[in-house]
Amino acid sequence: MSRASIPHTLIQSPPRDTLARPLHDLRISVIDRCNFRCPYCMPEEQYAQDHVFLAKDERLRFEEIDRIARAFVALGVRKLRLTGGEPLLRRDLPELVCMLAQIPQVEDLALTTNGVLLPRLAPALRAAGLQRLTVSLDTLDAATFRHLSGGRGEVDEVLAGIAAAEQAGFARLKLNCVVMRGVNDAQILDLVERYRGSGHIVRFIEYMDVGTINRWRGDLVVPSAELHAHIHARWPLIAQAPGYRGEVAQRYVFADGAGEIGFISSVSQPFCGDCTRARLSADGKLYTCLFAQSGDDLRGPLRAGASDTELAALIAARWSQREDRYSERRAQLRAKGESDKIEMFAIGG
Repeated sequence: MSRASIPHTLIQSPPRDTLARPLHDLRISVIDRCNFRCPYCMPEEQYAQDHVFLAKDERLRFEEIDRIARAFVALGVRKLRLTGGEPLLRRDLPELVCMLAQIPQVEDLALTTNGVLLPRLAPALRAAGLQRLTVSLDTLDAATFRHLSGGRGEVDEVLAGIAAAEQAGFARLKLNCVVMRGVNDAQILDLVERYRGSGHIVRFIEYMDVGTINRWRGDLVVPSAELHAHIHARWPLIAQAPGYRGEVAQRYVFADGAGEIGFISSVSQPFCGDCTRARLSADGKLYTCLFAQSGDDLRGPLRAGASDTELAALIAARWSQREDRYSERRAQLRAKGESDKIEMFAIGG
């Protein structure tokens, strides 16, 4: 069935979940592999050395990702973000970007990366139609960065990637920093100072209990309010209204006009009530929450011959049943022992 065959009624009547949340964002994991071993995601000491990654034929092909993405767009999705693992490890990724960039209704096409492969790929990604880049940068300190990458990366490699992205035309990057108490929390002002006035947006993310192997402890979380107070004392900040429903970051601008920063507070200030995000894993499973315990297979029906209409109907039916609000119920669920979750490297952040 052709791409244009998805019924107009689906486009006019996008599904809402049990909490009346619309489907607006899709995060697409293109690969489950990563070249880092960050302790908050895939810690080296906990990660099984004999872990078997997805084989090539187990991953969705680009044409399959394109079809599924178009089904999501027919249901109201307007933002697509490519993630991993490390998405730049997926061979010929600009080809996929080019395909997704041709979907007319997509308003925002972005990618999250650790940045080390950007010197080689940034120009091709930009030429293919990628609109925005988010780069993970947890510290500027070389030793701390080496620790936070699991000994797999150097901060200078990421800085070179940022420079390459700038040269390729990505003028307004988002720079994500996961903050862990006693690890990199004392270095946040250095990061802010470096990028104030650059046009880039540093965003501080609370250390989350995603997956089961990152040894999450509440005492390692630095609440956003604490970070805000620390930064505000040095450079006064002014709160900004959300740009759209479901925006994950609380936005602030510097009072002196030197740009913007953000805080993502999934632990201390959950934002489940406005969550409009679905996630597609590299092996074609639909997850309706970052903290999900299981996903719904789309690859099987797709390869069995499901039409575009049938794919859209499967997605709509699952979203309509969605009741996820893990962050708001975190303590209750953990007390009940419901702590098994899909690892973040499998479905993206």
